[in-house]
Amino acid sequence: MSDFLSRLAAAVPAVTTDPDAMEAYRRDQCLLAEAGRPLAVVKAGSVEDVVAVVGLCRQYGVPLVTRGAGTGLAGGANALDGGVVLVMAGMDRILEIDEVARTARVEPGVINADLDRAAAAAGLWYVPDPGSREICSIGGNLATNAGGMCCAKYGTTQDHVLELTAVLGTGEVIRTGRATRKNVVGLDLTRLLVGSEGTLGVIVEATVRLRPRPQGLATVAATFPSVQAAIDLVLALGREGDAAAIELMDRTTVRAVNAMTRMGLDEEAGAVLLAQFDGADAAARAQRCAELAAAFGAEAFATDDPAEGSALMEARRAALPAIERLGATLLDDVCVGIHRLPALIAAVEEIAVRHGVTIGTFGHAADGNLHPTIVYDPADPAAQRAARAAFDEVLGAALALGGTITGEHGVGSLKAPYVVRQVGATERELMVRIKAAFDPAGILNPGRGF
Repeated sequence: MSDFLSRLAAAVPAVTTDPDAMEAYRRDQCLLAEAGRPLAVVKAGSVEDVVAVVGLCRQYGVPLVTRGAGTGLAGGANALDGGVVLVMAGMDRILEIDEVARTARVEPGVINADLDRAAAAAGLWYVPDPGSREICSIGGNLATNAGGMCCAKYGTTQDHVLELTAVLGTGEVIRTGRATRKNVVGLDLTRLLVGSEGTLGVIVEATVRLRPRPQGLATVAATFPSVQAAIDLVLALGREGDAAAIELMDRTTVRAVNAMTRMGLDEEAGAVLLAQFDGADAAARAQRCAELAAAFGAEAFATDDPAEGSALMEARRAALPAIERLGATLLDDVCVGIHRLPALIAAVEEIAVRHGVTIGTFGHAADGNLHPTIVYDPADPAAQRAARAAFDEVLGAALALGGTITGEHGVGSLKAPYVVRQVGATERELMVRIKAAFDPAGILNPGRGF
């Protein structure tokens, strides 16, 4: 491979082959997903760099893994043995914000929260809000079709993408979609690329939709005697209209958040629910939510003070960092019908007891997407085995309830063995054939996504 590396170094300015320097780019945030030893790490600075790297990898049959900010949770951007890791973080320019069309044109390395702050300066809003929005990139969000707290009302990343520019596995540059509100010409290649986890192409530019910023915001915090009572409220709210966000934390998560933040949440509650409403009637809807919560046996507090509401929602954003203080974590990402959430949480609790592991469960109750998070000691092989077994059983429980093995984090390598179980062998083979059209040599993130 010396000839390949020589040509790579001649074609692209930022190429690293030093093993120590490459170590920081070998894996994402999932500790139990395997990570290989790459031949090289390349930091892309332009579309031309990407085209050059893809072309050389195809010529020499070298696998290519595209990496954003490295915040993934399923091993989808982990290095492969003998491959190249293509880091897109340096392509981080906001190229244009069109206040009239309400769109933004960005490179993939732009950080999610930075885009929203730039939009806010124009009175606009970039809606998708993953919990890691301060550190995750738009390219990574596109690769996994990332979600967040406001999905139930506003949809996931794919619902806010208008156009994409991507480099295929052939080295060809394609442009998909249209910056219009409607477009039904041909097959929807944009939707294929979003969520494909770098297996179909390397996204190098995106035009995304912006919205006017909400004029009103009100928040409710409610503590329930049981998870079932909390979900009863979620179902009741759904019959009255979509909340901007409804977030659930179980008792284990609440205790971890309290220990980290000293927020004083009720540690004996069966569940804590945080709901947020936006629009001109936000305060009235929040008050209605608090009244409904009380009818379901909760103690509830409503506020239309933006700072107070933001502080309450930070309790939910603190969930994962708080649980991480307890030990190494294996974060799951399963989604079921909202009415099946109590059964899912009951199954998670039983799995935790049977395997002797701690599992804190939190997530987006409004769309049925929860993140059971397993705490374990990575230095203890038995603890690792118990964590992995519990993780697998949580996935099985979600499938048994008619759900999905991933709602927003992606399949990566961690969940690839479960794809056929969910979608079927014929359907997976169709995905493989579609990949071959985009990437005939099979160099783009092989073995990941499906």
